[in-house]
This record gives sequence, structure tokens and C-alpha cells, in this order.
Amino acid sequence: MTIRVLLADDQTLVREAFAMLVDSARDMAVVGQAATGRQAVELARGAHADLVVMDIRMPDLDGIEATRLIAADEDLAGVRVLVLTTYDTDENIVDALRAGASGFLVKDTRPAELLDAIRTVAAGESLLSPGPTARLIERFLRSPTAPATGGPECLSDREREVLTLVARGLNNTEIAEALGLSPLTAKTHVSRIMGKLAVRDRAQLVIVAYESGMVTPGSI
Repeated sequence: MTIRVLLADDQTLVREAFAMLVDSARDMAVVGQAATGRQAVELARGAHADLVVMDIRMPDLDGIEATRLIAADEDLAGVRVLVLTTYDTDENIVDALRAGASGFLVKDTRPAELLDAIRTVAAGESLLSPGPTARLIERFLRSPTAPATGGPECLSDREREVLTLVARGLNNTEIAEALGLSPLTAKTHVSRIMGKLAVRDRAQLVIVAYESGMVTPGSI
């Protein structure tokens, strides 16, 4: 099964470099390139992309607003967004996660890591790690925002444990090992938590965990 990838970046050389890399993978194909956020939204619809690799700083419409439009469009419900950031300078990454992005990576990531990130997000997972990702969320999550739909108070004690581990960047296998569960049971818990909190993926679960105070800055 080929992952249909749309590349959105205002720098032509960056797009072309990413396009060459993505097209070199046997399980991926570039189906479009966008120089602005508005073009990204239009091409996501027209090119039937599975995943958008989205830069944040673009003219016309930035990557955060483009991500929000894609996430809010019922016709694009299956389209995932992987946001690019410079990490040290781009303080909008948490807004991108709130907008519906399924994760992010830094622009200077290694080629193999970019391809793995695309596969991870396209498979329905979120690209969240316990190191840089957690620290970045800690720095910027406390900015004013609309409350998340639902809250951890509706979760069982076990589900709250699972949510805390998701927020710390653990995958299903690691959660299973930490709690003495099978990977399938851990996956089931994560899916049920998503349903109860009305969120679309693990990235949104992390936001809920921080906003509710279940995970606090400095606890990771």
C-alpha cells in the first residue's frame, strides 16, 4: 500500500529535496507540492493525500491554520498532518498539535527518520517522544486556549494511568510493559480513552493530559 504524501513548504529547494527522498521509498509517493498553506489545503482535497508534511511558516496561510482547516474538514478525515519545525525558534508547535497535527519533527532530521515519521503518522500513530517533544510541550502548553472536549475525570483509574504514560511519550508496547498488560490491551485502553475524550489521536491525548494537570512541567 502506497502512502500518498503532500509536501507543503515555501522553500522550493526544501520541497524538492523532500520529494526526492519520499519518492525513493518504495511504499511512498509524492502526490503534490504546495508553497503556501492555502495551496496545501486545496491539494489535500484534490490530490487525495494520505499525509501532509506541513511547514509552519508559510505565506498566505500558515501551517497551523492550514492544519486546522484540514482537521476540521469532514471530507479530509483520513488525512494526517506531520508538522515541520525548527524547534528552538518555532513556538507555535503546540498550537499545531491543538489544531489537529499528529506530530512533528525538526527540519534537520535524518532522511531515514523522516521516512519513519511519515510511516508512523500515516499508520494512525503520533510522533511523540519523551525527550524534546515533552520539553517543548511543557514550555508552551500553558498559553490560553479553548478547553479540550471532555476531561480525564471521565476515565477509570487504569485509563488515567495509561493516559499519563501516553503523555510521557510511551508507545503501546512500552505502556504494556510498564503496567503489566499485553500490547493489545494497552492499545484497547488508548482507543477507549480517545473515544471518551473525543480526540483524534495520541497527540491530542498529550494536550489533554497537560491541560488537565495530570502531567505537569518537570514531571517527565
